[in-house]
Amino acid sequence: MTLRLTAPILAAGLLLAGMAHAQDTLYFSAIPDEDETRLAERFGAVAEYLSEELDVPVQFVPVKSYPAAVTAFRNDQVQLAWFGGLSGVQARLVVPGARAIAQGDEDTSFVSYFIAHTDAGLERSDDFPEAARGLSFTFGAKTSTSGRLMPEFAIRENTGEAPEEFFDRVGFSGDHSQTLRLVASGAWQVGALNFTVYDQAVADGAPEVETAKVIWQTPPYPDYNWTIRGDVDDRWGEGFADRVQAALIGMDDPDLLAAFPRNAFIAATNDDYAPIEEVGRQLDLLE
Repeated sequence: MTLRLTAPILAAGLLLAGMAHAQDTLYFSAIPDEDETRLAERFGAVAEYLSEELDVPVQFVPVKSYPAAVTAFRNDQVQLAWFGGLSGVQARLVVPGARAIAQGDEDTSFVSYFIAHTDAGLERSDDFPEAARGLSFTFGAKTSTSGRLMPEFAIRENTGEAPEEFFDRVGFSGDHSQTLRLVASGAWQVGALNFTVYDQAVADGAPEVETAKVIWQTPPYPDYNWTIRGDVDDRWGEGFADRVQAALIGMDDPDLLAAFPRNAFIAATNDDYAPIEEVGRQLDLLE
């Protein structure tokens, strides 16, 4: 009798354990490249979409800085993240098996804008703005690909000088939206930011674009990406990472895509970001 009861009880216990395991929440985060309110709006809707597509609970976890996003990923506090090019490389270097699985269609050829306050008297040109020499300049976040890494690389490549040598004063705003506000206010004369943030501000009719004008754009480079930990299949079942990739690539809701903003998501691999890793090492931004 005992043996007959034990088997069903054991089977039921294993079933419940399996259900609990299958229902583990998938946590994801994103680099805080814009205002926190806008990020919450963007990624709350994405969490709902992924939860429906994957049939597991999905929750967005906000972080306060780019390094905090990488740390959360490394510590398994989040298993999926929307990174910039550099932060994605950083995360994959510290989490064995982590891989880039998707990127925006625009992220294969991303650019940064250099913007200047209208009082600086700089005009838009295809050539690097040598006339900005001696002005004040702000990057975005210190480990931002489009707000620091590639703009600094461009400055060094075009001038043969470090930003601190070319400009009179150099700072870090923290995010792209803040860069736009600070240059528009005249607090900084020149700045570099993500082109999609500026273009969205133009589309929204933001007042900042009246006094902060684009004067130059960098050559293209690979940037943002969705990166997933290498151990998610162990938790949610074989092929789960591929299912997440398929869900992201299949995201075709115009409102969801416009929130990024991206036209579509396409497949990505770690190799796509080799140029970013190379530049990161050149500028001593990777361990």
